[in-house]
Amino acid sequence: MARAESRLFGSDELGALLDRVARQVAEGRIPGVPLLLVGIRTRGVPIADRLAALIGDGVPVGAVDITLYRDDLGLQGHWPVLKGTDIPFEVDGAEVVLVDDVLHTGRTVRAAMNAVCDLGRPARVRLAVLVDRGGHELPIRADYAGAAVAASPEERIEVRLRPIDPDDEVVRVGPAPC
Repeated sequence: MARAESRLFGSDELGALLDRVARQVAEGRIPGVPLLLVGIRTRGVPIADRLAALIGDGVPVGAVDITLYRDDLGLQGHWPVLKGTDIPFEVDGAEVVLVDDVLHTGRTVRAAMNAVCDLGRPARVRLAVLVDRGGHELPIRADYAGAAVAASPEERIEVRLRPIDPDDEVVRVGPAPC
């Protein structure tokens, strides 16, 4: 099936979305409580790195691999490739902001919360996403979002980031018109 692609945000607009989310996170933090950013692999990690740089104050960044926490793990026909969780700090008593590129069903976020809570008991867990595309299947919402983009079930919203991708952009991918 042919797929059509349209750009929603280019590099400059993506930078503005990151600025917005960084400002929201900084303004919403709990005074006196350590702030930790945990990127959900794969694209949540470079977004968390960029947010930490924008927030400043030496905010630590970690990465969580949710592969073994997925609720569809047994439905896959192959053994998944693990990329590893790297959270080199204590989450007990800290404010943990999970960072992802796109919020859709909420299942990835649920898995990430389980993975982080297996490491300790944070004072609070928040969610920051670049794009909330709707279509939530679980009662999970973003505390901080760069943009809300309505998308049909047949469409995907893709965030492309350097150095993983050739360009920084957000695109809508869907069925090609007939």
